[in-house]
Amino acid sequence: MYVCLCHGVTDSQIREAVGEGCCSMRALRRELGVASSCGRCAPYAKQVLDETREPAESAHLVPA
Repeated sequence: MYVCLCHGVTDSQIREAVGEGCCSMRALRRELGVASSCGRCAPYAKQVLDETREPAESAHLVPA
């Protein structure tokens, strides 16, 4: 689904960017342009960022 219409960024692209190391809105803005124009996408982009980051963070907390 499109998150940022101004730059044509999808939730899949955000998830991929997080998987490649983007861990903040600032990093997403720099890499994908998310929330750099009108800013209406910022809340949803942040939600996708947080949802994607949480499982990765908890995986590091669980002992192997």
